[in-house]
Amino acid sequence: MTLNRRQFMRTASGALVYASAASVLRSAGLKGEEPIKVANVLDQTGGLNIYSLKQISGCAMGVEDLNKAGGLLGRPIELLFYDSQSNNQFNSQYATQAFVRGKAHVLQGGITSSSREVMRPIVRKFGGLFFYNSLYEGGVCDRRHVSTGMVPAQQLEALVPYVMGEHGGKRGYILAADYNYGHITAKWMQKIIRENGGEDLAVEFFPLDVTNFAPVISRIQAAKPDVVWSVLVGGAHMAFYRQYEATIGKKNLMLASTTYGVGREQTELSADEAEGILIGTSFVDDLPSPAAKSFVKKFQAWEGNSDYVGEYGEYGYRGIMLWAEAVRKAGSPEPDAVIAALDGVQYDGAGGLYTIDGKTNHTTMDIHVVRGNRTGSFDLIKSFGQRPPKDTQLVCDLDKNPDDTTQYEPEV
Repeated sequence: MTLNRRQFMRTASGALVYASAASVLRSAGLKGEEPIKVANVLDQTGGLNIYSLKQISGCAMGVEDLNKAGGLLGRPIELLFYDSQSNNQFNSQYATQAFVRGKAHVLQGGITSSSREVMRPIVRKFGGLFFYNSLYEGGVCDRRHVSTGMVPAQQLEALVPYVMGEHGGKRGYILAADYNYGHITAKWMQKIIRENGGEDLAVEFFPLDVTNFAPVISRIQAAKPDVVWSVLVGGAHMAFYRQYEATIGKKNLMLASTTYGVGREQTELSADEAEGILIGTSFVDDLPSPAAKSFVKKFQAWEGNSDYVGEYGEYGYRGIMLWAEAVRKAGSPEPDAVIAALDGVQYDGAGGLYTIDGKTNHTTMDIHVVRGNRTGSFDLIKSFGQRPPKDTQLVCDLDKNPDDTTQYEPEV
């Protein structure tokens, strides 16, 4: 998304403020009303912006659609955008500014789990509300935190048995990013592989700036697994997919991932590099449903291009729309009122029906197993309807323990 002067103006708080055009507000009857403020803290720049750029657009498009439809509770919505620059120091700084100077009613943002964990205590400190629109490792129990993305019980409990059962991927070799998302997701992967009668041969972790995977590719070749599992993250780690195809090749050894495609990596790789990678996802542009096709068409018109949208673009829109439904149900944008209204809030979106589970503030959704093809997109293999976030449900009960702020991890 291009953050230009026509759409945004910079404020003294450091935010870029997006407000719908006066003509839009007038036609919707919103001119002069006090705005409801949404803070969006995402990486417009930095090494993780491959995930954020489309999510920024999705969030802004959601705000515009709401304003065109009359806003919320008869008030316009104003978007305060902060570029966290893939730097957790800025996540901390801007989350604070969003509530102190920006007077935000909700913070929507964060890509990595580390960015989330930097901002979560700040949201609590100021009595705010945080919508985290990203797949993650699960287990966060916090009434001020709402997860709208996939967790392992949804993604991996669909993908792992499919890979093991349909493709004979019993013996796995796991590569993961070296921070909390990679570490905890790898534990879930080991747990689910073992529960399905498989074996995890090795788990290796890589800092986000690593681009040379030749040593681990040699170790994979020596170990002779049935499948390689990628839990890699970010622009630097995209080098793995190129190096893997140039050495081992997916025709010789299956490759499956929890993260491939969410940064639209498939649009940057060659046909050979992209073809055949298996993922579990809550949305890709290539879903055959009318809702998915309509969303992609609208998103591309909003941006003025024909780019692949991807899951994180849809996450940005999904988060805004689920929050809006909760505001309507609460009859107020104030965080505590919205939190009290979260249970059962639904939005029928591009990837299927999304429903917030008030016990955990996580989201039930459809999961789709897809395979990369030679055109830079994906082929749908199988969909799993309405998967609950049962990994987090096993450890979190905000009805009984509303003051819980723990992130729980699986035992392996």
